[in-house]
Amino acid sequence: MRINITRKPIKINPDIKRVIARFFFNGDERAKDVIGLVMSLSEKEVKEELTFIFREFARRHRNISRIFERNCERLSYLFKEMGIPFNDMDPNRKMLIGSYFTHEYSIESAAFFNPSIVEDPDQSDLQEGEKRVIISFRAVGEGHISSIVFRRAFLDAHNNISIMPAGTLIEEADIIKNTVYKKDIFSTALLSQVKNDVINQLEKSLPDSFDYKELKKVITTLETKDIDDQTKYALEKILWLADSYHYVHFSLDTDISDRVIFPISEFEKKGVEDARFVKFTDDEGNAHYYATYTAYDGITIQPKLLQTDNFYDFHITPLYGSGAKNKNLALFPRKINGNYVMISRIDGVNNFIMFSDKINVWEYPKQLQSPKYPWEFTQIGNCGSPIETDKGWLLITHGVGAMRRYCLGASLFDLEDPTIEIGRLKEPLLMPNDNEREGYVPNVLYSCGSFIHNGELIVPYGLSDYGSSFMTVSLKDLLDKIISEGTGG
Repeated sequence: MRINITRKPIKINPDIKRVIARFFFNGDERAKDVIGLVMSLSEKEVKEELTFIFREFARRHRNISRIFERNCERLSYLFKEMGIPFNDMDPNRKMLIGSYFTHEYSIESAAFFNPSIVEDPDQSDLQEGEKRVIISFRAVGEGHISSIVFRRAFLDAHNNISIMPAGTLIEEADIIKNTVYKKDIFSTALLSQVKNDVINQLEKSLPDSFDYKELKKVITTLETKDIDDQTKYALEKILWLADSYHYVHFSLDTDISDRVIFPISEFEKKGVEDARFVKFTDDEGNAHYYATYTAYDGITIQPKLLQTDNFYDFHITPLYGSGAKNKNLALFPRKINGNYVMISRIDGVNNFIMFSDKINVWEYPKQLQSPKYPWEFTQIGNCGSPIETDKGWLLITHGVGAMRRYCLGASLFDLEDPTIEIGRLKEPLLMPNDNEREGYVPNVLYSCGSFIHNGELIVPYGLSDYGSSFMTVSLKDLLDKIISEGTGG
């Protein structure tokens, strides 16, 4: 029995014109020199320079004056050191100074890939069989820095896909770091991450409730003492974990394509990668959107969880536990037998499954799948959250074979006990063809989440780590094929 897949004639490639205005800083001393030079200008010269800058850049960014003001305020401590009364400065001079500490960054200049797809919260004014969806992508720019971006798309009754035009006024979110930690809960969360004697040192110095600034102050003090490298690293890791708690907010007048979740802190400066979005239904029947993603600082990987109900406000938290390691975590869309369930690939080779009563804590991973067929001998992993069907949990997988070729596969698991594998495709569901194998990383097809609509499975997928496209396949045919092939070798 063969199953027919349909590659959609849609290619989404990186757009070098999509830029954000970011803070630029090259050290205190150089910054003081620049501030001094701007302070030497007359009011007339300041207005002339600022007028020129606005003429060049105001149409490329939403409220560029606010960005300049904010970036100038980030340097207020330098004004104090220089003896300059910051609060009394002319607003135009502040904006001009801020412009020297701002640069444009092309978020998609290198690649636009690894998509996931979920139902749009807004399904108003549609005809039968139509659906709005939100697609997330991994966008990569200069320096291989990854961010999470979005597009809205429309599916008609025949599953033809239309991607809505992207906006041009892209902006980062406002970052809110207002988390208050309870010492006992915070210490418990760290137990699986950091050795106990370091936690004991912190507990002696922290109040029962504290915020990020208080924690950073205590850690900075401890770091000045005579400590070994292992303890220093442990303290840095604690600060990293605490810095992972954020709320980010986008203005209500932004189109979803204008919202970019860019690396927020020093501890994820090299990228936020491969968001796997899923529409999650809680015990009361309410829908929430979660995404697991990978934060990377150039050395260490930290899996994180993102939550939103509206795609304007996002809550970001780290994932803890012996099972919250490596990349490739994907959350099931509902609890099973009272527990959250997560797929992972903690060893980089095999698929694991975990159950937890807390969505942020993951322990006791159990191996679920290992490479079985030649096209997946190097490793097997998930391509997004499992999808519930009447035949079982459908999991789209990726397999890595000879020449590091990535292909997509499919497996099916029992609805009530997803540790039981019902079946797995012996051959790839999708492999790179001649039009898909060239790119930033050749011979790679990859997805971070699929969607069922009008009797078909819709899979958005990355094209050799450069662009993205879509495929569809009959859900019935796919499930029948998986079941008929079972789990035999």
